[in-house]
Amino acid sequence: MNPYTVQVASQAHFGLAESICHEMAESAKARGTGIAKRTPEYLQEKMSEGKAIIATDDVTGAFVGFCYIETWQHGKFVANSGLIVNPSYRQYGVAKAVKAKAFELSRTRYPDAKIIGITTSLAVMKINSDLGYEPTTFSELPVDDNFWKGCESCVNYDILTRTERKICLCTGMIYDPYATKKSLGDSEEKWLFLKNIADFSKLKKIKEKLLMPFKKKGKSK
Repeated sequence: MNPYTVQVASQAHFGLAESICHEMAESAKARGTGIAKRTPEYLQEKMSEGKAIIATDDVTGAFVGFCYIETWQHGKFVANSGLIVNPSYRQYGVAKAVKAKAFELSRTRYPDAKIIGITTSLAVMKINSDLGYEPTTFSELPVDDNFWKGCESCVNYDILTRTERKICLCTGMIYDPYATKKSLGDSEEKWLFLKNIADFSKLKKIKEKLLMPFKKKGKSK
């Protein structure tokens, strides 16, 4: 694997927007879940605003990884969205590096904001947990309809709407800069996460058993 550089994206990266969008769509198909559909023009807008992180191959200049930030409720909430890694570079820590840079950018530009995310991926939960995110209920997430609009392309969207945005197969996570956190030693922190990731996995399976039949029942009406 060639070395790569992670940085704040700019207009110099406009030419990579189309390939990033294509990979986002292909990744969504492979997972069987939807993500907010974005156009190359939208990603270019984020790049020009300095609100995107990109990883590029130092040799070829190809896109390696990408993520952008969005704000909700006048900057009260920030979401690191659209995380994607080129398939050729997966399993090399690219997602973690890109997310860490996006987190840093979010904290720098919006130091008082709560950083949020919803995901079904245990790998993303691990990355978020390492950055200081904690699981949260959907009621703690933005009430802005535009935030939830990004879920409309997901195959599980009807679960979210039928439960009035109270629960879905995704897990909500949040980083609150003003929350009081207990300081843990490295060994204790790792043990705690291993315990939590097992809980997340069990919770995901329970949700699927409870909500997927509910979803099918709703479609048959």
